[in-house]
Amino acid sequence: MSDNGISSGLFGIHATALELRSQRMGLITSNIANAATPGYKARDIDFAAALNARMGGASNDKAITSATRYRVPVMPSMDGNTVEMATEQLAFSENAVGYSATLSFIRGRVDTITRALKGD
Repeated sequence: MSDNGISSGLFGIHATALELRSQRMGLITSNIANAATPGYKARDIDFAAALNARMGGASNDKAITSATRYRVPVMPSMDGNTVEMATEQLAFSENAVGYSATLSFIRGRVDTITRALKGD
């Protein structure tokens, strides 16, 4: 989603939140895909920090970079990989619920605008 005046005005913070949640989903899936890669360091995006940075005027890349954190494993593996599947699955599920809720809000907003334009 672009962060132009139209999407910001119509969808407010939700357009930015949807974009950030999508990028966080990509990072989490990358962690899961690399669960067996020796030395791989699991990362995540601090969603609140990234959203605050974006709302403060930071570019998307800068907000994501500043909010990306390495995970600290509960039980470090012998090969240096810090991916813990239970943690990744929980983060994935939590992010998916947030993504779905944000998308539902945006859909509702589009439906409202569509009804207004039709005169319903």
